[in-house]
Amino acid sequence: MLLSDFDYNLPEELIAQTPCQQRDHSRLMVLNRKDKSISHKHFYDLKQYLKKGDTLVFNDTKVIPARLIGHRAKTGGKVEVFLLRRTEGNRWETLVKPGKKAQIGNIIEFSDELSCEVIDHTDFGGRIVEFKFDGIFEEILDRLGETPLPPYIHEKLADKNRYQTVYARENGSAAAPTAGLHFTKELLEEIKAMGVNLAFVTLHVGLGTFRPVNVDNIEDHVMHKEFYHIEKEAADIINNTKKNGGRVIAVGTTSIRTLESAAKEDGTIEPIADETGIFIYPGYKFKIVDAIVTNFHLPKSTLIMLISAFAGREYVLSAYEEAVREKYRFFSFGDAMFIE
Repeated sequence: MLLSDFDYNLPEELIAQTPCQQRDHSRLMVLNRKDKSISHKHFYDLKQYLKKGDTLVFNDTKVIPARLIGHRAKTGGKVEVFLLRRTEGNRWETLVKPGKKAQIGNIIEFSDELSCEVIDHTDFGGRIVEFKFDGIFEEILDRLGETPLPPYIHEKLADKNRYQTVYARENGSAAAPTAGLHFTKELLEEIKAMGVNLAFVTLHVGLGTFRPVNVDNIEDHVMHKEFYHIEKEAADIINNTKKNGGRVIAVGTTSIRTLESAAKEDGTIEPIADETGIFIYPGYKFKIVDAIVTNFHLPKSTLIMLISAFAGREYVLSAYEEAVREKYRFFSFGDAMFIE
């Protein structure tokens, strides 16, 4: 399939720059795959589409302040280091700008208490760096690091917690699993009271999720690996849901990728900690996911390809065209979609 098959026209003014004032007051487009209908609701209406015995699966990763601004020890030149994932000890995979100024052996200083040395190059154009610090790394990072917002968001975020889900608890992401930003604690309690199960898995969002596709034939695209894990409690909830005829509803593309990476051919799942480079595009056969809560994604992205694999490319693109006509808000701080 061609990259151009997943393009659509999006006016720039529809790219949401700030989150909705109340998380669950975003709009919700509902797609029914059986009759190919499209309905327009609000996110708090999601309860209407859930049934007792269903399970919502959330990615509980937490965004770290992954952007560090420093300078080269020898020249004083400004350098930006973007943390992607810890590899071992104090070594991290990173993106460094400008990359030409970050060669092996270079020292980058961020403050008197934090610096790093460039150790190696990566196969995706990044760098492996090793941090040196006085104190506790996470505390220093909280003080010096910035929460990384996507490049299409130009407004400064007034409350940094709005780029975290209310259930975030596992530090490690370079970006938020944005479909979950619509949920409030109150809405989660109401959903639980309906007899709907809540299960939590973890995928630390890194380059694999937001790396652009730069090949014409999408099958030539290679995903960067991201760490994920599923605990026994979540696996048991999901397996029991399938056994009892309930639906497994993935909240966000990272939850989908986690579940489908771990799922066995018989549609069951086991506790696991691993890395995944799964790339889901049309033709993929889903093993475990029955319905999806998601946001509206960038043209030509791996995320719109994943959604097209689940609901059909033409149906998804027609829904996106309607969303543009109806002036839905797009991307990280935008509106949501429920596909059943």
